[in-house]
Amino acid sequence: MNSSRITAVLGPTNTGKTHYAIERMLSYRSGIIGLPLRLLAREVYDRIVAQRGAHVVALITGEERIVPDRAQYWVSTVEAMPQGLAPEFLAIDEIQLCGDADRGHVFTDRLLNARGSMETLFMGAETMRSAIAQLVPHAQFMYRDRFSKLTYTGSKKISRMPGRAAIVGFSVENVYAIAELLRRQKGGAAVVMGALSPRTRNAQVELYQNGDVDYLVATDAIGMGLNLDIDHVAFSGLTKFDGRRMRVLSPQELGQIAGRAGRYLNDGTFGVTGEAPILDDEIVDAITEHQFEPVKKLQWRNSRLNFGSINRLLADLQQQTNDPLLTRVRDSDDLMALKTLVKDPLITARAKEGPAIRLLWDVCRIPDFRGISHHEHARLLSEIFGFLVENGRIPDDWLAKHVKRLDRTDGDIDTLSKRLAYIRTWTYVAQRRGWISDEFHWRDATRAVEDRLSDALHGALTQRFVDRRTSVLLRRLKQKESLVADVNDKGEVTVEGEFVGRLEGFRFRQDKSDSSDEAKTLRTASLQALAPEFHLRADRFYNAPDPEIDFTEQGGLMWGSQSVGKLVAGADPMKPLVEAFVDDEAGEDVATKVQRRLQHFIDRKIAAAYEPMFNMLKDEALAPLARGFAFRLSENFGIIPRQDVADEVKALDQETRGQLRKHGVRFGQFTIFMPLLLKPAPTRLRLVLWSINKGLQEFPEAPPAGLVTVPSVDAEPGVFAMSGYRRAGDRAIRIDMLERLADMLRDQNTRAGFEGTADMLSITGMTLDQFANLMSGLGYNAEKGEREKVKAAAKPAEISAEDIAAEVESKVEEEVAKEIIKEDAAKAETAEGPEMEVFYTFTWGGQRRQERAPRREGQASNRKPRDMKGGQRPQAAKGGKRGKGGPNKGGNKAQKFESRPPRKEKKIDPDNPFAAALAGFKAD
Repeated sequence: MNSSRITAVLGPTNTGKTHYAIERMLSYRSGIIGLPLRLLAREVYDRIVAQRGAHVVALITGEERIVPDRAQYWVSTVEAMPQGLAPEFLAIDEIQLCGDADRGHVFTDRLLNARGSMETLFMGAETMRSAIAQLVPHAQFMYRDRFSKLTYTGSKKISRMPGRAAIVGFSVENVYAIAELLRRQKGGAAVVMGALSPRTRNAQVELYQNGDVDYLVATDAIGMGLNLDIDHVAFSGLTKFDGRRMRVLSPQELGQIAGRAGRYLNDGTFGVTGEAPILDDEIVDAITEHQFEPVKKLQWRNSRLNFGSINRLLADLQQQTNDPLLTRVRDSDDLMALKTLVKDPLITARAKEGPAIRLLWDVCRIPDFRGISHHEHARLLSEIFGFLVENGRIPDDWLAKHVKRLDRTDGDIDTLSKRLAYIRTWTYVAQRRGWISDEFHWRDATRAVEDRLSDALHGALTQRFVDRRTSVLLRRLKQKESLVADVNDKGEVTVEGEFVGRLEGFRFRQDKSDSSDEAKTLRTASLQALAPEFHLRADRFYNAPDPEIDFTEQGGLMWGSQSVGKLVAGADPMKPLVEAFVDDEAGEDVATKVQRRLQHFIDRKIAAAYEPMFNMLKDEALAPLARGFAFRLSENFGIIPRQDVADEVKALDQETRGQLRKHGVRFGQFTIFMPLLLKPAPTRLRLVLWSINKGLQEFPEAPPAGLVTVPSVDAEPGVFAMSGYRRAGDRAIRIDMLERLADMLRDQNTRAGFEGTADMLSITGMTLDQFANLMSGLGYNAEKGEREKVKAAAKPAEISAEDIAAEVESKVEEEVAKEIIKEDAAKAETAEGPEMEVFYTFTWGGQRRQERAPRREGQASNRKPRDMKGGQRPQAAKGGKRGKGGPNKGGNKAQKFESRPPRKEKKIDPDNPFAAALAGFKAD
């Protein structure tokens, strides 16, 4: 027991509990999930492998063991859950099986003892709330509502059964009889039973899921979390044989099975058929409202076993419990096998010490997959134990003889089912460590036999219970001989002259039909007509020029106006893969041709847009540090905020930086980037590649071309950088323009204060207030002030050489006119008051050592500001406050300091009379 967070996620079926558990597990570095069925374990394993890859996911069941070297996530049946892993996360599904008479003790043991180091989840029915609260006092509870509504529809004959229905039987004979009836009346049905191998089950489900058959006949195995597209569940009976006796199913069991109807948000219905009686109103209400009697007794068996002697082991296995909520499980198959074997004096003589006793118990736990007599099963176990004790291994020739006898695919359904059950015993044995000499060989060998038998059983089930001729006749409306289909040049598909759908790219979009039978018939006829069209289109597309193909900002791939694929993540962020949108019916050749053409297109598109970067990566003359930084830049699609690589940049000397600058890399104050990659085409492509690599569901769009600043809205971290912008206040500014602004700011006295110039406002395209907000976002203090506006002097008109003499002569008259203008302006100002203007004074708001903007890349570090005497910065006058001897001394006018020396006056040419005359103006 530990102090990890324990949560019980309870609720009816179709609430997403298992999906929630998978998401929680994948949020940790390690985890294990225990599931009630081998079939469900395989389904969950495949889902996790699709998300994280097979190299980190393990699958352990009684008959299957897939454990990669770097396994992080373990999927297992509850019985086969490995011990001693100490994962961060642990989950047990269908925890209400703690009350099951046969397997309940295993689930109860996991409830009491299995924990994740950080989080533990128990998923199941609400009926377990009280029991969990008593046995796990610190558990938290989470209730999940069903996504869809469940409705009772009463009794229906099989001949009137709606499509997409599952009919449930509780014996093999009953399942076969129903499937045979559906074959005759509806064209066929898929068969799903718990005894089927995952391979057979998946093949049968595929018949149902793809519409080859419209009905599914199953045992109550579908009630344990198997996800199928079922609209209606019909019970053909309400009793079952539980291995000991015939009994009536409880409302909880009926609800678990009926809950398979309705997938996600689609509502479902349930009812009865055949000889099953009408359900009582109380049972119906319990199922539809998900209200059932709580589990009052949990099956329990002592799991702390002493292997000191056989008698101690038996005593521990039969130990009673004093907990009123727990009841000792009835003698299970493994305990009965042990009791039988210890009656043999030879067995007891061999099992004298702890290791031998533990081995005997492990052998007794081999399940009786064959379902033969108890004594026959015990005889097999005795033989296996004898080999292990005497030789340490099961002989290869003995195992090969048993496996070879089963490696036959002839026979009927019952024969194949029996062989499949028998091979599961040897598959289980092959999974035990140390029992056979070549584990990998026998695991592959038994798996291969099981796969062959599974395929043969699927073929036999299909041949017997799916009448393809009847199915085809049903697809043809009202027994028509044939249907004529056609495709026009616009992709419109017609059957018997009626519009039935459209060919969009390489996928057929069928129009709505009045009935499912009609829809299937029309689709079959349409796809027959489309077969040659698919190949013709594929040829045209393969030879289409690149301008006819484009990608969307959401990663879609278009051929003109038709969607033909999408981009998906590859191993290299700059090398995405292509998923072509091609109907399965088009064939593998068409799909391959479309996929190749799209891959060629996107590869060339990326190569053209990022040619400067790829040229840099290919440059063999780059120094190691330069090459490493080039790869770093390429990993970030050509743009890196400088603070993210400050240490790497610091490590680059000037020669190394020079090598990178030759390829167009700019080491800006705020960003390291390649200016050529800021153009609209590379930017649009970069956002798509980055979004794919990040696994985003919705991709950000590139800002309109030409904008210097854009609004700074909430977005995924990194979006603005990939768009070529940097956030600063309420706006984001384009990084190349920001670096131009930084060049201007570099020569300003950021300590004493400076004002924004017209050039600064011009390159940002902002008003003064917007510019102040931008500067604040860059780390500057912006102090707002108001002062008297100084009117700009009128710009003198250009004077020609001929007029210069006349202007000299009229200089006196001009001075008199100026005095008159000044007097008039003073009078007007006195009457109306001075005109005021708003201004901002900017000072650096960062750390003291950063008061001055960072130097331009390559600038000498020991350069002294040229406006500073003795190498010292200009200091504010005493008092330190603006307007009182501070930076704005002399009124509210900001002081502006120049870091460059005054320009030298150009010498006047003594031979030029016009220059001398102009010099006279300047002197005055």
